[in-house]
Amino acid sequence: MELPALRYGRLLAHLDRMPMLKAVVPLAAGIALADVCELPAWFLAAAFLTTGAAAMLLRSSLCTVAMLLTAGLAAAQLRAGEAAVPRDVATGWEIRIDDIPADRGRYFAANGTITAWRDPADGRWHAAADRVIVRTDSLTPPEAGEQLLCRGVVRPLRDGSESYRRLMRRRGFVGSIFLSGSQLLDRKAGPGNRLHIGAVRRIERLNMEPEAGAVVRAMTAGDRSGITSELREAYSRSGFSHLLAVSGLHTGIVFLLVNLATAWMPLLRRGHLLRNLVAAAAVWLFVTAAGFPPSAVRAAVMCTLLQFALASASEYVGMNALAAAAFGMLLWNPAWLGDISFRLSFLAVGAILAWGVPLCRRLRTRWRVLNTVIDAYVIGLVATAATAPLVSHTFGILSLAGLLLNPAAILLATIVVLGGTLWMVLPVGVLAPLFTAVLGAAAGGVNALARLTAALPGGVVEYTLGGEATAAVYLFFAAATLAAWSVDAKKSVHLPNH
Repeated sequence: MELPALRYGRLLAHLDRMPMLKAVVPLAAGIALADVCELPAWFLAAAFLTTGAAAMLLRSSLCTVAMLLTAGLAAAQLRAGEAAVPRDVATGWEIRIDDIPADRGRYFAANGTITAWRDPADGRWHAAADRVIVRTDSLTPPEAGEQLLCRGVVRPLRDGSESYRRLMRRRGFVGSIFLSGSQLLDRKAGPGNRLHIGAVRRIERLNMEPEAGAVVRAMTAGDRSGITSELREAYSRSGFSHLLAVSGLHTGIVFLLVNLATAWMPLLRRGHLLRNLVAAAAVWLFVTAAGFPPSAVRAAVMCTLLQFALASASEYVGMNALAAAAFGMLLWNPAWLGDISFRLSFLAVGAILAWGVPLCRRLRTRWRVLNTVIDAYVIGLVATAATAPLVSHTFGILSLAGLLLNPAAILLATIVVLGGTLWMVLPVGVLAPLFTAVLGAAAGGVNALARLTAALPGGVVEYTLGGEATAAVYLFFAAATLAAWSVDAKKSVHLPNH
């Protein structure tokens, strides 16, 4: 009768090493609760103070959970306020273009922020900070960071499904506006993210074949504006879509590269501290150059925690660092909980930490090369399996062939990320032909592999998993993980050799 208690105690001990994992669950639940209910601000403030005081005085876990749940609900409601700008009204606008516009053929599309609008009743201008989808005709392409003074009509979001529109509203978008050349009254260059724009421009200087160049810019600088709809479809059907967005994979490659390049620094006086500072700064510079995508920010937070854990020789728990990254990001922007890239990224990394790493250890052999192949396959398989239900629910497809060919695609993507990052840091003109050849070949290889995988008979299953079924699958995964953590490790006795 003592065995279940021992196993439960082992689970509690395991969770005690991951306090941020226990904290992020009620916070995320509170943010999700904001989609179905709305409470007065005074009530949320009183509930937060009451539960927080009770948690401190009574040392109650239940009160702590209630406090975090309230904090998530309050954070989501505060960030999802009503639109401050009028819609379906023709008036004047000041709009800042926030990212690099994408060429959609008949028009250009970009995310923008309305910084001011003109009241048509009295002609007065009012400050604003609402996000808007900006579309312009093909003869009037906007520039990243550009400030536009224009006339037009902001229309409420009507494209896509209701879940997509709800997601866009949670991300701060109030509508869309279409602008022709005659509607633009003035255009001024803005500061924008100069590092991000500069990184894209440096990759463009290599003059690669258009399709390969678009993939290199997407993987290294976070600019997917050049990806054609046909190529995007091939990556989606092959299960390689995660390679086109700067994510934990790309940030981890940069993290490894910098640590290898600075391995000599500990030989200097206080060199180990300098090495950790340089590595952390390099990772955040890479994320900045990529335009701060949520998955890369999550990876950068994890890498920073790992870097300083190494510096202080303290214990580093990967799942706890992942949860800490999620907690901080959701407090900063609760809308990220509804971001598909955010969800996929955390699911993939969480599955790798919970299942991939232990499986790799169990499958270890005497041959290092074979271990590398096994690790690459297991990590790719676990990450793909963990994200498959959400991919099926969101996009209605499930790539079976991608499970087998993901490791090869990741290897080629590693070459692209390493080469592209080196070129962004050291754009030496004499080396341009070498970088062009290597990066072009690697990117072309990923494109060819994506198309081959997407075209394999039976390689892709078109199936949409329902919302309740998706939730049930992930609840089962969570229960299986907790069960695995509660099982006592088997002890082995090694007999001496005679």
